[in-house]
Formats: sequence, C-alpha cells, structure tokens
Amino acid sequence: MDDERKWYCVRTQTKRERVASENLRELAAVEVFCPVLRYRKATRRGKIWWEEALFPGYVLARFHMQENERAVSFCQGVRGFVKFGSVIPDVPEWFIREMREAWQTHAVEEIVTVMPALEKGDEVELAVGPLKGLKGQIVDILPSVERVKVLLEFLGQAQAVDVDLFSILLPRKPMPIDFTP
Repeated sequence: MDDERKWYCVRTQTKRERVASENLRELAAVEVFCPVLRYRKATRRGKIWWEEALFPGYVLARFHMQENERAVSFCQGVRGFVKFGSVIPDVPEWFIREMREAWQTHAVEEIVTVMPALEKGDEVELAVGPLKGLKGQIVDILPSVERVKVLLEFLGQAQAVDVDLFSILLPRKPMPIDFTP
C-alpha cells in the first residue's frame, strides 16, 4: 500500500475553480494549488479587473488517494479527476515545486496581476474604431491613464495619435506587474 501523498489534477465545475479550491482546503489532509491571473479587461461597462484560473476547469490537489478520493470527489465545485481510462495519474512533484516557485515570485495569495507588455518603438495595430487595421509605432506610453501615443501613417503623413490601451493588438503577451527581464 502506498502511504505517500501525491498531487492530482482535479476537474472542477465551469468557472468554479475558486469555490472548489476553498472547499478542498477545508479538508484536513488536502493541500491545494490554484493559481489565478488578474488582468484589466474592456467590457461594455468599461474597464474592469478580471480574475481567472491559470488552468480553467482544474485545480491541483495533494492528498492520499485511497484515504481521500471520496471526500475530494464529492467536494462542492468538484466534477472529478483527470483520468486516462480508469487510471488517475499523479502530477510529478517537481512540476508542482517549479510551478509554485515561479508563481510565488510574482503572486500575492496565489494571484498574479498581469499588465500589457509595451515598449516605445513597438509595432502595434489598431483593433477598433475608424482607424481599425492601421499599423503604427508606439512613441509614448501613458500608464496612469491607460493610453498610448501611436505614430500612424495616414493621409500621406505621419500623425501621433492617443489611443486607448485596450484598442490595440499587443506585440507580446502580458507580463506580471513586477516582472523585469
């Protein structure tokens, strides 16, 4: 009999990763890792802070399978386990360790806040509005008002235009706020 606690990938109900992880944490012998991303998102109501799980529909939990399988699978917010046929594979300890180390460098309570990664000189494309599709170069970044100044070539000359940060296609993926390459 294997007495070792192992990490498993637990399936959650849609958009209920946080609920499942909180309920799993209430179980005495279960350790949970549920990394969350926090970012700004443009909506009809304006810009809002949005939080979602890094692995939508899943949380990682460490427990004794034989002792806690039933309690974990019937926990509120949980749909079951990731299975291959009838086999429930464990997640390697090294993967969780490296993931946690990388995550905790930038996280506050398992939440990493990400912001658009922009630099002066980046080539961007306007995604909305009457100038949609035009490409230009960033000449200034105004983070406090979430705007950028883009040099666009139109009407036969270059024009510097202030645009909303959420109306451009980003040249690279968003990064954690405190990230320095």
